[in-house]
Amino acid sequence: MSLPFPLAANASINGSHISVSKSIGRIRVGVIRAQVTLAPKPTGDISYPQLSKQGIFLADLHVQEVVERQTQPAKFITIPRQKPQFRPGFIEEAYESCRKICAEYAKTFYLGTLLMTEERKKAIWAIYVWCRRTDELVDGPNAAYMSSTVLDRWEERLHDIFNGRPYDMLDAALTDTVSMFPLDIKPFRDMIEGMRMDTRKTRYKNFEELHQYCYYVAGTVGLMSVPVMGIAAESLLPAQTIYNAALYLGLGNQLTNILRDVGEDASRGRVYLPQDELAQFGLSDKDIFSRTVTEEWKVFMKHQISRARFYFKLAEEGASQLEKASRWPVWSSLIIYGKILDAIEDNEYDNLTRRAYVGRAKKLMMLPLAFTRSLSFSLNLKDQHTLSPFNNKLQ
Repeated sequence: MSLPFPLAANASINGSHISVSKSIGRIRVGVIRAQVTLAPKPTGDISYPQLSKQGIFLADLHVQEVVERQTQPAKFITIPRQKPQFRPGFIEEAYESCRKICAEYAKTFYLGTLLMTEERKKAIWAIYVWCRRTDELVDGPNAAYMSSTVLDRWEERLHDIFNGRPYDMLDAALTDTVSMFPLDIKPFRDMIEGMRMDTRKTRYKNFEELHQYCYYVAGTVGLMSVPVMGIAAESLLPAQTIYNAALYLGLGNQLTNILRDVGEDASRGRVYLPQDELAQFGLSDKDIFSRTVTEEWKVFMKHQISRARFYFKLAEEGASQLEKASRWPVWSSLIIYGKILDAIEDNEYDNLTRRAYVGRAKKLMMLPLAFTRSLSFSLNLKDQHTLSPFNNKLQ
């Protein structure tokens, strides 16, 4: 999965302790390589199709209900959440543990959070850690022991967090965050559902299926983050529009991760690229497993990269509507993930044998640019009701 803040592929968290897995990338359980279906190779002049950018309708994902509950909490919460009581100093220790994890494994994003208010940055660190731990259930060193029962228990534990009954110190940080910010549980539950998809699905027949997966594992992070980052008081846009932009960032990030990791995923028998789109370009799973970069593959990748950039463009237009101090980490993510797409192009679209990489030094060099954009980027969106060219039907 992917977050607007990056996850290190080889790092894992066990309770409040951190361990490092020797393996890099994803560990999958019970993955069986599906029978390879061959697609006919095109001959003569080729007219390639435009890829669809429309996925699951937001209404089908019930995103609007989440936005309403998080922007109008008094309307939906009949019994106010009670702030849990901990021994003196305990919750400060919990947030400090989250801070250290974020600083160690999401360095660039962490630096971007430092301009945020004390309460906001602590909350973002707590959300980051919970998302990371959730991802590690299927991607971490203990993935071999993963089962539907484990995910069911993790979801029960999530409900305990929201009900003021944390299991450990890291859970306690999120429990405290939930008591201070109007966070709805649905995005968290949806992320767990994304983990379930990862355990039972190795192919996606079309972009609609892939879009749903990307929402579950990455778009949800946007829904979690907006209430904490805050919408600027001077923003004239509906809250739904800002949330849409946050979703687009998650979608763009996940699509970028998929394009970056094609070769690594294939080595585990997984293909996240839509099967129907591969066929449209005269490609199939066999072309991926053969690891041969053909002209058809390059054209296909150009279209895939264009779609990811499309979502980033939509996300840019909403980034300026967040609280000013919260924009820096968002812009950092936008710029760095865009550079990953650039790196794929620099590698001549060879993401079958090479992994596009943006080094740490280069990431740090991008922080001033992200900071500048967070201060100066603005839009005259007074009369614009949606950032989506799909008129909110996408998405």
